[in-house]
Amino acid sequence: MTSTNFPECLSITLASEGGLSTERTDPGNWTGGKIGKGTLKGTKYGISAAAFPALDIRNLTLDDVRPIYKAKYWDEIGGDALPAGLDLATFDYAVNSGPARALRDAQAVIGVPADGKFGPVTRAGAAGAGIKEIKALCAKRLSFMQSLAIWKTYRKGWSARVAKIEAKAVAMALRAQPGVDAKAALADEAIKAEKTAGTLQKAGAAIAVTTSGGAGTGAALPSEPNLLLLGGLMLAGLVMAGVLVVKAVREKERAEAYRAAGR
Repeated sequence: MTSTNFPECLSITLASEGGLSTERTDPGNWTGGKIGKGTLKGTKYGISAAAFPALDIRNLTLDDVRPIYKAKYWDEIGGDALPAGLDLATFDYAVNSGPARALRDAQAVIGVPADGKFGPVTRAGAAGAGIKEIKALCAKRLSFMQSLAIWKTYRKGWSARVAKIEAKAVAMALRAQPGVDAKAALADEAIKAEKTAGTLQKAGAAIAVTTSGGAGTGAALPSEPNLLLLGGLMLAGLVMAGVLVVKAVREKERAEAYRAAGR
């Protein structure tokens, strides 16, 4: 069966992948899959040396990579049988982190056994999946990325990419629903994300102010054990404030991505 969504999904994914990258700190650029292991061949159009160590990565063309994406990623996740939008979210995840992991997380959000293999049970479970499942999958994907040792190096680009994929996937799902004003629905999603960002930012600022206030200038000096406790509480408060600020940034990225998807 030939998918009607594969060309669109591939085009969206390739827009994020770009050309040749030979960054030494990216384990995917090494044929051994770890920094310094094997040969540094790099990644091009999302095709990495770690996943395809025998390929001449530097000289790959778009014509070379299309059949690779179809056979190794799209077909592996059952892209033809996934609903519009969920196919993109799962496919782009698969390209970044492998089809088995992407499919396991997709299976988890649709409520079927997460074995990383596409079959009739997954096909049936995916049939009713929609926007809620797309958002849940993108959240799982971002959570996985945050667990990686190289998150600090690539977090800005990765976070923005997941936000963009979520918005475009939701747009695809909306377009597949008869009678739905996709543009208006995407604008609503942007507004909701913007409001959430504002709420998180205010909460983070309030915690930071409260925490930095300490015991107050007129308070008596506490005993040493209480000083340690106070220091611990202050540190916990600052960490919590930082987490809320990071989440606010993420929601702003989602708002921007939804606005762009609705244009």
